[in-house]
Amino acid sequence: MKIKALIVDDEPLARSRIRNLLSREDDVELAGECENGIEAVEAIGEMEPDLIFLDVQMPGLDGFGVLERVGVERMPMTVFVTAYDEFALKAFETHALDYLLKPFEPERFQRALGRAREQLVLRRRKGLEQRLEALLAEIDAGPPHLQRFLVRIGSRIHFVAADQVDWIGAEGNYLRLHVGQQSFLVRDTVSNVDGKLDPKRFLRIHRSTIVNLERVKAVESLYRGEYVLILKDGTKLNSSSSYRERLESALLRS
Repeated sequence: MKIKALIVDDEPLARSRIRNLLSREDDVELAGECENGIEAVEAIGEMEPDLIFLDVQMPGLDGFGVLERVGVERMPMTVFVTAYDEFALKAFETHALDYLLKPFEPERFQRALGRAREQLVLRRRKGLEQRLEALLAEIDAGPPHLQRFLVRIGSRIHFVAADQVDWIGAEGNYLRLHVGQQSFLVRDTVSNVDGKLDPKRFLRIHRSTIVNLERVKAVESLYRGEYVLILKDGTKLNSSSSYRERLESALLRS
């Protein structure tokens, strides 16, 4: 019997890469593709795939949200596709769940597919459920605060310490980290990062802006609860009235 596979990734190029690699496998049949977590939940229920390549970081409902919606007892064999940092990768390894770290080579894909085949043959469903539950618990707990960002520069992956970031601005589905004279793009959202950064150091002052309070030199009041924050390097950032209370509370603490 062929293995029914489902691809879930919001990036068309990422889906295409996995699709092309799977097309070389005689024992794998592509059941479908999804570009977001909501579609994935529906497809898993309708198609009942044997194997799913699941992107962890997606807007809206992410990969872990799919796990929670479907329920670990109903999840197919899962290979996570991720750009997560070493904290999450260690969690995957600890619970014996395979992952593909973007960008991955065909050889690494083959190893992940081989492990999935073995698990499907052995049908160790109970063990898989327990590992998924443990993974969710560990990911949800997470480290106390985000310590660093994973940044891809060309073919290399670098780490940028959070406390080195001056401010963060939204750019579509990405964030731009401003670090001194440099800036880096990372695939994430302001809302997601805002909940992970140390609130004593970082403050969201606009729906698209987070600032490192230690870089703020002066604050000027405008009107209707809006402010301009002037950083030590001269950068000026506008706050919005929606975040006035958070900003004023932070100023009182400082």
